[in-house]
Amino acid sequence: MPELRSLPVPDGLEGERVDAALSRLLGLSRTRAAELAAEGLVVIDGAPAGKSDRVRAGSWLEVEVPDPPAAPALVAELVEGLVVVHDDDHLVVVDKPVGVAAHPSPGWSGPTVVGGLAGAGYAIATSGAAERQGVVHRLDVGTSGLMVVAKSEHAYSALKRAFKERTVDKVYHALVQGHPDPLRGTIDAPIGRHPGGAYKFAVTAEGKPSVTHYEVLEAFRAAALCEVHLETGRTHQIRVHFSALRHPCVGDLTYGADPTLAARLGVARQWLHAVRLGFEHPGTGQPVEFTSSYPEDLRTALERLAD
Repeated sequence: MPELRSLPVPDGLEGERVDAALSRLLGLSRTRAAELAAEGLVVIDGAPAGKSDRVRAGSWLEVEVPDPPAAPALVAELVEGLVVVHDDDHLVVVDKPVGVAAHPSPGWSGPTVVGGLAGAGYAIATSGAAERQGVVHRLDVGTSGLMVVAKSEHAYSALKRAFKERTVDKVYHALVQGHPDPLRGTIDAPIGRHPGGAYKFAVTAEGKPSVTHYEVLEAFRAAALCEVHLETGRTHQIRVHFSALRHPCVGDLTYGADPTLAARLGVARQWLHAVRLGFEHPGTGQPVEFTSSYPEDLRTALERLAD
């Protein structure tokens, strides 16, 4: 059953936006609070409130919080193409193929990394939501490359902290349309939900701080191969940032890529690969680094560009 919460606005929240106030009062994410307001489920002193309305101390706030969707059950399965790069008592590093999600989620019925590890007999940490146990970061379904999954509870906590504190070295290669100018730069632009909805994101003033560093490694006539370092880890960050520069990842039709170029190169997804992952090992305290080669579809696209 939906939960109805009624509470007064304390003095300390005077003048705050509705979504920010709800986030602090109820422990919701700001995105979820904004969604509730957009759905007409937030009322202040008897009147519907928008996410950007300002609250006043002493006003009475009423919020209807719907039940969360049921989490899909974890299905242990053997996932074709999922390669274990490293395995020890604390963690497992995998090379994820395209078409595989990090973990089960509503609306996704395909293979997952956690399902593949379970099917192969790997015991992973029980921390985190039931459907994403052990997962400390994610790659998009259409992005291939390196992921680390925690096996011990200590590793889960340490890796989550490392990602939060931005001490993990996450390096991607992206083939983008055109030629970014300058050849080496930083994209510092906040990312939030796309106003059009669906599972899409955009550079928006109300988004979360997002920083991407890039360098062009090789320029072709129609595209450029870039090395990308993520300072933050927002959903779709690389794809959104390069799209905002009008240099979307080749094949990324969701974010404005040219379908003709993608077809000519034989790319059926965004040309984006997690090539390197480095961090302090939670068990030994020593730095470790893992690398991944391009899968066949991405190599073929580069060969066709070079012809």
